Amino acid sequence: MEHITTYSGEDFFPANPDINQIHIEDIAHALSMMCRANGHFVRFYSVAQHCLNCASEAESRGYSRRVQLACLLHDASEAYISDVTRPVKIHLPQYRLIEKRLQEVIYVKFLGSPLTDEESDQVGLVDNDLLVVEFDSMMRKRVFDKVPDMKSSPVLEFVPFVEVEREFVGVYNTINN
Repeated sequence: MEHITTYSGEDFFPANPDINQIHIEDIAHALSMMCRANGHFVRFYSVAQHCLNCASEAESRGYSRRVQLACLLHDASEAYISDVTRPVKIHLPQYRLIEKRLQEVIYVKFLGSPLTDEESDQVGLVDNDLLVVEFDSMMRKRVFDKVPDMKSSPVLEFVPFVEVEREFVGVYNTINN
């Protein structure tokens, strides 16, 4: 089988994505059910909650609405192909190509075009800073020497997936209008 069946019932081919089969509801639902850090945090913390925190941080840093939306969607490909941890992903060039292509299609769908280099840098900075904050809060040992100051107040407590899913779609609609 070369396709997955999404929450909304689409038969989706991740290696050959159809932009018309990508739905914000599928992304919100799937990401709200996936745990960050491959499940190694001390409590459940979803990819969708991470993305919400990234969008909030981008807003607090004064980044454009487009970058805020990109932060919300920066892990959206994981809704269709799951995630692979960074130490393993570097050894999987074919996975990285599929992920990159799918993520670009998602950006075109929701942003109208791929990210510019500057936008990509802003999204990456927010994502990496938040990763450090998350690991500092939710690992049993210190992983990073320095924790960056955040402009926002990330929600790192457990939030039920139904609430995160609803908020994800709400934030998407707010930023997009």
